[in-house]
Amino acid sequence: MKNSNFYRGIHELYKEDPEKADQLIWGREVHPISRRGFLKKSGLWAMSAALGANIPFADNMPGGLIPAAFADTSDSFNIAGKHPGLIVVNDRPVSAETPAHLLDDFVTPADKLFIRNNGIPPENINPAAWRLRIEGESIKSHAQFSLEDLKRKFKHYTYQLTIECAGNGRSEFNPPVLEGQWTVGAVGCPEWTGVRLRDVLESIGIKDDAVYIGYYGRDTHISGKPGHEPISRGVPMSKALEDETLIAWAMNGADIPIMNGHPLRLVCGGWSGSTSGKWLNKIVVRNKVHDGEKMTGLSYKLPCHPVEPGDKVTEKDMCIIESMPVKSLITYPKTGAMIKVGQKLPLRGHAWAGDLSVSAVDISNDFGMTWQRCNLQEPKNRLAWQHWQAELDFSGPGYYEVWARATDSAGKMQPMVVPGWNPKGYLNNACHRIAVKVV
Repeated sequence: MKNSNFYRGIHELYKEDPEKADQLIWGREVHPISRRGFLKKSGLWAMSAALGANIPFADNMPGGLIPAAFADTSDSFNIAGKHPGLIVVNDRPVSAETPAHLLDDFVTPADKLFIRNNGIPPENINPAAWRLRIEGESIKSHAQFSLEDLKRKFKHYTYQLTIECAGNGRSEFNPPVLEGQWTVGAVGCPEWTGVRLRDVLESIGIKDDAVYIGYYGRDTHISGKPGHEPISRGVPMSKALEDETLIAWAMNGADIPIMNGHPLRLVCGGWSGSTSGKWLNKIVVRNKVHDGEKMTGLSYKLPCHPVEPGDKVTEKDMCIIESMPVKSLITYPKTGAMIKVGQKLPLRGHAWAGDLSVSAVDISNDFGMTWQRCNLQEPKNRLAWQHWQAELDFSGPGYYEVWARATDSAGKMQPMVVPGWNPKGYLNNACHRIAVKVV
């Protein structure tokens, strides 16, 4: 099982012996692949032998990539109420991701939604006794609501909303950064039911100087020290007052799972999952940017300007992450698929783009030299992911990689390789890719 202590040790080992660190992370000798997967052309014959197939477009393969056939080395671990195929990334606090092929559903089932906890979930939850307090400098009066109050006093809404951990894809950054080494599965798009945050706040009265909201939950700090919040983040008022920003009590028509925030959570679709606070028991309306735990320091921030990999960046040079970048996922087939010469390969997946929509998804099987446009569906509602599908031909026998690349409604396109390094390993939206063998 992976945990932060292991990766802290790896981080130090990289400074002393990069090749040994690579061997520990990837579980294999680094040759003919050099550090973090830079394929040496002289090693192509060995790579082909290891894959058991010729690589038809090997000349197009960019440096910096470990073949997709070698990329998935994770083990699963059972978590109560979750699909046994989920992969544990950290054990304290528990964080677990969903392999891409288990995200094939149009609406993410509750047992397949990833887990990202910053603290220890509350125990002995009694929904009937649960209370949500509304406070802060910029609310006209403080108030308290039970779950029954929320359900009775305000109109209910159901939206399918995409939630993705900002660190999704962190495992590909080099030099490695601390925190959970997510691959591609810290994302999901269930249907959420609740009331609009806007309706609740407006029922009390929002002052003209309001600029931000912040949330607090009932989870506790892993240190066990009272008064230490594991996380308390928030969003600007413009996001808080959107139609799709919900105080939710249900997922896919049933209670939210304990590990995903039961009995009440905030859902801010399209933004980092850290803004969608779980086990919600207080919301504050602020006259300044919220300063709760993980709103200060380097957490959930990117360098305001590009930096050299490995650079230290001061807090004043960091900018808060807001809308998530455009991204796509191949959910069928599973990496390692095998087909016969002349057979078309059916493909499908999802794409999403934070506050925006997706305008196109393309696929490639020659390492990005040529691309084929996919059939792309409209989202069920704003901030829901979009489904795509295609069929792909292959030129002959051998080892191939299928890459997916999405473009958002503003014209921004996924990069083919890992984007700019940052100290926390956030927002890796490089193309997802799977291995396919044609025989």
